[in-house]
Amino acid sequence: MNIIILTSILYSLTIPALHPDIIEQDGNLFLISGSYEYSLIPSKPLYTLNHLIGNPVGTDTGVKFRFGRMNGTLHYGFIKNTRYPQTVFFKQSETIEKGKANIDILHKLANEYDMVNWQKNGFGTIGYRFITGKGHILYDGKVAFIWKDRFIINSASITVGPFINFAEDGNSHTNIRISFDTLQPTNATIFARHDNGPVLNFNDNILSNHHEINLTNLTPNTKYFYTVQTRTSKHSYTENYSFKTAPIPGSRKPFSFAYTSDSREGKGGSERNSAGVNTYIMKKVAALASAKKVAFVQFSGDMINGYLNNIEQTEIQYHSWKKVIEPFAHYIPFVTTMGNHEALLNTFVHASLTNIKLDKFPFETDSAEAIFAKQFVNPTNGPISEDGAFYDPDPNQLDFPSYKENVFYYIYDNIAMVVLNSNYWYSPSVVREPKVGGNLNGYLMENQLEWLRNTLDILDNNVNIDFVFVTQHTPAFPTSWHVRDDMWYKGNNEMKAVVKNANGDNLITSGIIEQRDKYLQILMRSKKVVGMLTGDEHNFNWLQIDKNVNIYPKNWDKADIRQLPEFRTIYQINNGTAGAPYSSKASTPWKEHVKNFTTQNAVVFFHINGNSIKIEVIDPDTLDIILQF
Repeated sequence: MNIIILTSILYSLTIPALHPDIIEQDGNLFLISGSYEYSLIPSKPLYTLNHLIGNPVGTDTGVKFRFGRMNGTLHYGFIKNTRYPQTVFFKQSETIEKGKANIDILHKLANEYDMVNWQKNGFGTIGYRFITGKGHILYDGKVAFIWKDRFIINSASITVGPFINFAEDGNSHTNIRISFDTLQPTNATIFARHDNGPVLNFNDNILSNHHEINLTNLTPNTKYFYTVQTRTSKHSYTENYSFKTAPIPGSRKPFSFAYTSDSREGKGGSERNSAGVNTYIMKKVAALASAKKVAFVQFSGDMINGYLNNIEQTEIQYHSWKKVIEPFAHYIPFVTTMGNHEALLNTFVHASLTNIKLDKFPFETDSAEAIFAKQFVNPTNGPISEDGAFYDPDPNQLDFPSYKENVFYYIYDNIAMVVLNSNYWYSPSVVREPKVGGNLNGYLMENQLEWLRNTLDILDNNVNIDFVFVTQHTPAFPTSWHVRDDMWYKGNNEMKAVVKNANGDNLITSGIIEQRDKYLQILMRSKKVVGMLTGDEHNFNWLQIDKNVNIYPKNWDKADIRQLPEFRTIYQINNGTAGAPYSSKASTPWKEHVKNFTTQNAVVFFHINGNSIKIEVIDPDTLDIILQF
């Protein structure tokens, strides 16, 4: 009885005020919609990241793994200390039976197969891949070992990263952050130097598996060589790479950046569907961006297949995405934001098998936004949440998910990138069941828009900034599959986010097209906004938005922003081609104005040179030049 009471209290404390129709009974949650009662389905995964890491242990002849009770195949090979280190798989594999598998390094990976000189040096790093019985790639891992008459696992091994990230305030000419995960809790130090300058050292003074270390007071526009050193009570481990700081803002030196989105799993099997990610195309995107020597990559949503109801499976898919960019992200930032497929959901099911899906709560720990912030390291200069808006159900407490690290901006030389979340507090069910509350795909809520307005004012008054790009996952003007939602909903302005008051009335009054127009007006009042970088639709195209483009449905009876004096030309560049299944062109009022539509995989490169921009679009799979303008 005590356990039931405790569970009830915990559930009562975590039901958001945004969902008054969710109740707790005997330690269980139920959603009441009309005369229907929906029960929360359990979210217990079959396996977790801890299972897939495999608890590696050294033996007399190599490494043994224990992957819970799972069956499959283990592929493996050494990771050599090259510029872009990654596993070179050996010609043989091992069977995983009831979770058990062994790699025999001593007899199989010695002599002519010792490509990392472990026999001479007494250490090495081995990569391994878990493939299910159905042939799906589930996990890529790495672990360092020591050879002293037997094999010993280096407990200080870096398992994920290191990654270069922009500074918390979005200005990275003197500060950057480096993040990484380790096999066991470690202390960590980063040593950095440029040319023959002094060695600088930085640490985070914590014992942890996850580290985010700030490097401060760096010299702008300078290449630094850095060493990550991790330490446990028994072992130490190092990796060495480099990064380049941004120029002083307003230097107006030539540089390039890359843009793409939508790398969730595709068709074709193997690496095109690797734990929810099309790692085949995404690796080519990252390699091409590196070859083009970009300063950073902006990736705006749908990294993973997502739409999961448990944190553990979501973490596995994020791991898959991070591992594929890892060799290249040692050197440059890959900046991410959320799309609809980053959804992490509480699913309530009725006896009829219909279901209602809401952003997972408690929001501060379990929401899609909270888990995204734990997985990725982005600037923290964005808004707090939608708390305090006129529709906030309880001004005395936090009711909404956080915007931390999913809405922000950053500056590189003379450009600024403003990153929005058009899938905030996302409920896939709100279209079908608006009574339950939640946000639409593509609906930008009021606090986020107000923050955008204020941020663009700051950037407009910054003499060092010439160009501002704004990016969100969903297009303002969809051209294919997503004409049914995004910021259009087939022209149905009745669609809107739902926040109910005590009487069950929706406090939000602006429809999706009105809200889109608010967004466009904010962009157009800025003198520096070039346009929007969007995804969600799995194609590349660009659209010049001006007074000649029809942006409304038939019989539109509300304000026409094209008649406003501040209405000016801006651009929408859509690129959702990083591996997700392609989307063909649909009919829209602006269809005739859509340019260079293609379903090829594509990376958009922006070459900035002072006050000019050159755009180049390249297929990362074939290296075909799709467009230059």
